[in-house]
Amino acid sequence: MSDVSPARQLVVFAIAGEEFALPIDEVQEIIRYEQPRSLASGDPSVRGVISLRGRIVPVLCLATRLGVPVGDGEDTRIVIAEHGDERAGLIVDEVREVRTIEAECEDGPAGKAPEITGVVQMEDRIIAILDAAALLEDLAAGGGNQAPLRAVA
Repeated sequence: MSDVSPARQLVVFAIAGEEFALPIDEVQEIIRYEQPRSLASGDPSVRGVISLRGRIVPVLCLATRLGVPVGDGEDTRIVIAEHGDERAGLIVDEVREVRTIEAECEDGPAGKAPEITGVVQMEDRIIAILDAAALLEDLAAGGGNQAPLRAVA
């Protein structure tokens, strides 16, 4: 293993006062919060869908998905995450920054939270790095007994 860690850009956001991040290449854009159109779903984190420039995009409450308290405020945003052909909006309390890191990423909690691929320490902050593929996988597969929910053109 090399002693030099490659620089990575992360979109850092907060949920319930905790900091999380997605690699910038897994973020299509960040939009102001808009109330999703509700859909029946067996997944409590699915809040519904929005229309983004004519494309229907499912919206997830990231706090519910990660098991942390749900916040509500004027800084709430929807982070449009993508992996391959899958795309979903992730509701976050606030987007804090886009940050280039060179710090080594430590492994995440193996098996406990597949959405968390690792953690990184920056100054006195510890940020959990999320994986869009893991977040979108259950949504696209339909998770359990529900039908798949996909973004459509």
